[in-house]
Amino acid sequence: MTIQFNTDKNISGHQDFANESTERIAKKLKRFEEHITRIEVHLSDENGHKNSDNDIRCLMEARFEGRQPITVTHDANTKQQALSGATDKLKAALDTVVGKMAKR
Repeated sequence: MTIQFNTDKNISGHQDFANESTERIAKKLKRFEEHITRIEVHLSDENGHKNSDNDIRCLMEARFEGRQPITVTHDANTKQQALSGATDKLKAALDTVVGKMAKR
């Protein structure tokens, strides 16, 4: 399972943060690694340098072999919260999809 980490120009995407985040995502989604070929993470600041609530967005897309990708988003005040929320949403979505696949 490959994890690709992207940030926009308004997010300071330091390599240490990207590496930490990639490790956390891989750990939380480890049980799905046989089904997923790649996960793309996109962190963005929706309002640029203006301060506002929930302006950090994390979009995550999981790609399955032979299936449509699953995409989730989560908005939060910090990049850590946005990343954590999106990871939890993706995990729930993957639980549903893998559960349906197992029933077949």
